[in-house]
Amino acid sequence: MNPDALGRRTLPALLALLFFGILTLWVREFWAVGVFQLGVFSLGLAWSIASLTGHRVLRLPPVLAPLGAIAAWPLLQLATNHTIYRWETWNSFWNWTVNWVVFFLALQVGRDPAGLRRYLKALMYFAGIVATLSALQSFTSGGKIFWLFPSGYDDLVLGPFVYQNQFAAFIELILPIALYFALVSKSNRLLAASIAAAMVASVLASASRTGTVLVIAELLLVPLLAIRMGIVSRQAGAAALAKLGAFAALGALVVGYGAVWKRFLLADPYVIRREVWAAALHMIRDRPGMGFGLGTWRTAYPQYAVFDPGLVINQAHNDWLQWTVEGGIPFLLLMLVVALLLARKALRSIWGLGVIVVFVHALVDYPFQQRPVLAALFFAVAGAVASIDHNA
Repeated sequence: MNPDALGRRTLPALLALLFFGILTLWVREFWAVGVFQLGVFSLGLAWSIASLTGHRVLRLPPVLAPLGAIAAWPLLQLATNHTIYRWETWNSFWNWTVNWVVFFLALQVGRDPAGLRRYLKALMYFAGIVATLSALQSFTSGGKIFWLFPSGYDDLVLGPFVYQNQFAAFIELILPIALYFALVSKSNRLLAASIAAAMVASVLASASRTGTVLVIAELLLVPLLAIRMGIVSRQAGAAALAKLGAFAALGALVVGYGAVWKRFLLADPYVIRREVWAAALHMIRDRPGMGFGLGTWRTAYPQYAVFDPGLVINQAHNDWLQWTVEGGIPFLLLMLVVALLLARKALRSIWGLGVIVVFVHALVDYPFQQRPVLAALFFAVAGAVASIDHNA
């Protein structure tokens, strides 16, 4: 079967899996993640079997190689006994393999320009609905997921997200797609602009400081990049920026900005993080080559902790540091190679800017940890970004 036709058949199944995974992100039991991962592996297997009848040589981007090495790194740690908790390192292997498969499937979807456009629009509409519901839910649900399911929290529950910085990363990833369509779409500019405004407003409602800064940066950068690349004229870009800014400001007034503003006024915004990062540097010094084993942060950290905040420090609040602690400096270098290869294409696409922004957010939080489906969604967008030079 022709790879482009395969990509078109893959698109609805991949979207259905991603939407299911995000909507069940709050489920603590493994079944939700298990169904998602089984679905991804099944879709990848089906694609591989169907592609055997094709006669077209695939042109694959270089980023697949370091991403494959990242997925295989836990196996190397297990084989050489460089992990302090084998079960968690096995889990990391499965999670990173899912990320690789999702990336590959999104790459195939993006081979067809029309399919890529449908894919991006579906992600935009989905994220717009989640953003709108999340803002409403944060004020009216009393901590219940979709007003129905107890989350264990009293406030700042945003749709299926129970942590505002992960919600912010979700919006950061998709917002540039909405902004891009608000600039270039011939028939749905107003709808795309409204969706973008709802996304920005939802991040303000989440009270995520880093998220607020980054979505505002995206709001400015996407039109500026479009002007610089000649996609829109200077006048059209300036007018679009003004309209998008007005929409976002209106959304901010609706949801309010008092909560996030209070967080900006905190005397020490890096409380806890600073001490955790210092401990992480000591951990890297002790095991720079292979790390403690992917997935083992929570097990390794307590013996390096320099203070007791009365909380479980389940993540490093800096994915780049945590990757180095768990995987060693070689793993960090592999991640840097992936980030650099994706960054070039993300800037060229404009709508893929969210890939870069989430990598930046990972410097102060953990969008890639704890929620495997959120990481997989990132690679679902990254795979589409990587396809832009391979639309043969």
